Amino acid sequence: MSKPDELLVDIAARVESEQSNQMSLTVVVQGAVITGRLAPEAAWRQRVAEVLEKSERLGPFSALFAPAGAGTRAPDPNAQPTHLYFHVARILQGSVGLPETGGMYRVAIEDVAAWTVGDLSYSDH
Repeated sequence: MSKPDELLVDIAARVESEQSNQMSLTVVVQGAVITGRLAPEAAWRQRVAEVLEKSERLGPFSALFAPAGAGTRAPDPNAQPTHLYFHVARILQGSVGLPETGGMYRVAIEDVAAWTVGDLSYSDH
């Protein structure tokens, strides 16, 4: 999208203001279908930091994701969201969701070509 969808921006802003991770959303980004729940940016960053911190090779990068960590800028509370932060999300490929357990994805709102409310399920049958 050359101009981000205002309704999608409003949804992202509501997730941020309510600090809720209950909004399920499915988006199409450059042909990929991503489905899962949105999270507030700070919660998403914290979870990514926790995962990286446990890695021997990637541990040093965890501070970049920690909400108040070194190298991070405090978000402007008055700025409109520019990204969607998915957790427990999957990329749908045919009848398979990758990863099976759900992943953490950051998607630029301006790159979303289509979207729908809800988490699309998939089946291996």
